[in-house]
Amino acid sequence: MKASNYPLFTQKNDPSDAEIASHKLMLKAGLVRQQSSGQYSFLPIGYRVLKKIENIIREEMNAIGSAEILMPSVQPSELWEESGRWETYGLELLRLKDRHQRDYCLGPTFEEVITDLVRKDLNSYKQLPLNMYQISSKFRDEIRPRFGIMRAREFIMKDAYSFHLNQECLDEWYEKYKQAYNNIFDRLKLEYTMVDADSGNIGGSKSNEFHVIADTGEDDLLIDQNGIGVNCEIAKTKYNSDDIEEIIKDNNLIQKKGIEVGHIFKLGDKYSKSMNLYIDNAELNKCNIQMGCYGIGVSRIIAAAIEQNHDDNGIIWPASISPFRIVIIEIEGHKNESVRLFSTELYKKLNAKDIDVILDDRNAKLGNKLNDWELIGVPNIVIIGKSEAENTTVTFKKRGQTDKSSLSIEDLIKIIQD
Repeated sequence: MKASNYPLFTQKNDPSDAEIASHKLMLKAGLVRQQSSGQYSFLPIGYRVLKKIENIIREEMNAIGSAEILMPSVQPSELWEESGRWETYGLELLRLKDRHQRDYCLGPTFEEVITDLVRKDLNSYKQLPLNMYQISSKFRDEIRPRFGIMRAREFIMKDAYSFHLNQECLDEWYEKYKQAYNNIFDRLKLEYTMVDADSGNIGGSKSNEFHVIADTGEDDLLIDQNGIGVNCEIAKTKYNSDDIEEIIKDNNLIQKKGIEVGHIFKLGDKYSKSMNLYIDNAELNKCNIQMGCYGIGVSRIIAAAIEQNHDDNGIIWPASISPFRIVIIEIEGHKNESVRLFSTELYKKLNAKDIDVILDDRNAKLGNKLNDWELIGVPNIVIIGKSEAENTTVTFKKRGQTDKSSLSIEDLIKIIQD
């Protein structure tokens, strides 16, 4: 990729309506643009980050045997009436009518749709367990969308669903999804924790939340020495005390702020029972299917990662989700043929090594280019000017660090690959 023909939409001034760092930096670095209240378009830089997060999630979901599907976002009211949630879900359910005055909603979650999908094709207990997931847009009619994509009306989410003959099988797969989530957040290189949580309007007997630790998080968490904790909402019940300070002291806990980015649930038969999803077991006894569901806020992870990783100059991406792994910045390559040739040679070598690279060959000052890439947050920066081209070396620096070093192309490639 060359910057001269790649859409970069960075801004010099801080947006006046942004309240938190991630909202400010996503606008300033040209990741997103607001369409309307709670709706955002992803620009090329932001979309690359989004896809890298999606790919990590896909790999871990596929690894445990969950199959990807795609379900329609417009859902008929009849399914929600079957489950009993049409009247109880609340005002966040974005409802609409078609030309025939039939009621629909834009899906905030898909328990009803997936249950209906499975009951149409499930005809033997031997088909169980079933595990399916999707990555798609979800909709919630937030009364007050805020903090950019952190709390939006339209957002990208991964939702997975599992179907089991009995509780033991559900318990086994719940642990598999839990481990897959730990793998995902480990690969994202974010500081996070898993906590016991309230199941809310999704329902079920047990749930766990995954939180990225950040000072701007909306959730208060109590975390033990092993990094496992509980949401303060249910801590009083778990520890049988109304005094949070006492709970912290008696149990040697640490209180931190978290941004919820994942939530997994043991649904049991909440939906299968109300929507008549049964199957005969080997003894020909009719059994309610046991279900689990497992969500990750894909677009919210972008904001959470920025809240946790930024400085005064901009974003500092973990390498696994950076829009590019490395940027090559030419110094007046449009005027100096040797600089242009050497920069292009390095660019081709990095591409040949399958290293995600962008070459900044724009006709712009070095300071402006550096400011852009510090703001965007690419983790590795290479500068090539006249002296570097003559000596066939590069000036190399890490994002967030001031130290620079002179490297050969071979040494640079080794550092990036390591």
